[in-house]
Amino acid sequence: MSKKLFVGNLPYSVNDQGLGEAFASYNPASATVINDKFTGRSRGFGFVEIEDDAAADKAVEEMNGKEVDGRALVVNEARPREDRPRN
Repeated sequence: MSKKLFVGNLPYSVNDQGLGEAFASYNPASATVINDKFTGRSRGFGFVEIEDDAAADKAVEEMNGKEVDGRALVVNEARPREDRPRN
């Protein structure tokens, strides 16, 4: 069972590859930066999926608050996506 981690407060310069590299020591299965669908620019957060639960817990512990390009990352276990009504 893998864990999906939320990574917030990302510098806007970080892309999928950069996010994966930041978490490389935890062997991520995937790393995705969320982009604005209209501008294509980063929204400043993303998700990292890690297969090993122990490695995922260690990633949260070690990466939460770590500075990347002058910004302190916010890393925690992702909550399930809520269904929101469309406008």
